[in-house]
Amino acid sequence: MKKLALVLIILIICFSFSSSILAQTIELEFFQNKREAVATFDKLIEKFESENPKIKIEQNHVPDAETVLKSRLARNRIPDIMGLGGNFTYGQIADAGILMNFDQASYLDLTQAAYRKMLKDLQKNEINYGIPYTANANTVLYNKDKFAELGLKIPKTWDQFIKTAETIKENGETPFYLTYKDAWTIMIPWNALAANLQGENFIEQKNAKKTTFQSRYQAVAQKMYQLLDYGQDDIFGFSYEQGNQAFAQGKSLMYIQGVWAINPILKANPDLNLGAFALPATNQKEQNKLVSGVDTVLTISKNTAHPKAAEKFIQFLLQEENAKFYINEQLTFSAVKNVFQNDPTVVDLKEYFEKGKIAAFPDHYYPTGIEVPNLLQGFLHRGNIEQFLKELDSEWNKVQSR
Repeated sequence: MKKLALVLIILIICFSFSSSILAQTIELEFFQNKREAVATFDKLIEKFESENPKIKIEQNHVPDAETVLKSRLARNRIPDIMGLGGNFTYGQIADAGILMNFDQASYLDLTQAAYRKMLKDLQKNEINYGIPYTANANTVLYNKDKFAELGLKIPKTWDQFIKTAETIKENGETPFYLTYKDAWTIMIPWNALAANLQGENFIEQKNAKKTTFQSRYQAVAQKMYQLLDYGQDDIFGFSYEQGNQAFAQGKSLMYIQGVWAINPILKANPDLNLGAFALPATNQKEQNKLVSGVDTVLTISKNTAHPKAAEKFIQFLLQEENAKFYINEQLTFSAVKNVFQNDPTVVDLKEYFEKGKIAAFPDHYYPTGIEVPNLLQGFLHRGNIEQFLKELDSEWNKVQSR
């Protein structure tokens, strides 16, 4: 009987001890919106947990992440830590008053001021509700070997760009592979052109009803339509994935896409000698800018039960070694100071970052509810510039009046 009692006491002690250990383990949800980054974040989380064994990070990625997150916010089920796109939706969430204020966080200064400003411009106030982590860029991907065969150089002005396309066409090749079956891909050239041609303070003046698409976007629409002359047959019949495969197979010499397309293209053809340059939207070489924005902004719920542990994870991600690991795996750019992308495929973009010749994605500031990709798709089918720009103004006004 005494032995049984002793065994029970030991079991109780062991259970209490194990329960105490479990109670000390903090579990945090990390909700992030990038499917292609899941494996990379898994590796970083594994490293973080090995250094911080009492903190467990559960990564959560779901399809249509923004819609799911909005639904969760409505039910007050806010994730502890979030990795979101730096777009209009982020601005809405920041304005909702549910995110941590990072103004006094010392690690905020580890990030580049230009990207912090882009995030603030999405909000109604000047508070830092997020930490810019990575940046992406809209580019023109090109086949270096075929460019060399035709004696072509990277164009620096719009006229040079069109001349390059003409030369390619004259030599029996396809200049661009356009994938306008997926309407969102039309936004790649649209953003590159609009960012450089819409003029100063377009969004602010548009919101204040002091300007219109009809008055400021004529050149943008004209050049969008001009690009159609240099695409393959049936530009509305091919998807993004098909475009990646086609470009990898050499079916065009240029491909207007974001840097995120580089990895899948090289996976399809590892031997492709691939490069990237900024689409030159104007004939003023020095005025042309690379369109780049916050690809991932890190933030924390202000009501998380474990703010210090959540901040510890963000600080870990911001460490130069870890920030470098992320951009190398994802072939993107870092918003962390002194962390540069040196991959040879994007070396021609480096000067834009070094000189600060960066412009934000215009569509990140368009109100939710304006289906610009679908409107663009219709415009490129019909070709009526005036009707298209009137539609944009009309849809913007409808959203503003709600």
